[in-house]
Amino acid sequence: MMNDFKFMQSEIPNYKFVQNKECEHFPCHKMADETKFNCLFCYCPLYMLGEDCGGNFRYSHGIKDCSNCILPHIKETSYDFIQQKMLEVIDRVQNEYLAKHKDEEKINIK
Repeated sequence: MMNDFKFMQSEIPNYKFVQNKECEHFPCHKMADETKFNCLFCYCPLYMLGEDCGGNFRYSHGIKDCSNCILPHIKETSYDFIQQKMLEVIDRVQNEYLAKHKDEEKINIK
């Protein structure tokens, strides 16, 4: 029974990892081990953070090029990293809204 629990803890929950080998773009970025390529964030939700996304990107003519970034595709860490960064997105949106609506107060969501 204890060994089963240990095994379950080491597995990544299904909602954190999706792989679509039938996709015509798979893999869309080069990785050493394609079995760990996570397709869950096919389009990175951190693009909007610009230079603060934490990934490996470059700008070309003002356009963010993420073709060398595998951050959202790393099986073991991508989900948790992106969820943490999404708290930054929520905070930015909340602060922007509150700057326009001074009669409302900020609540902490963390």
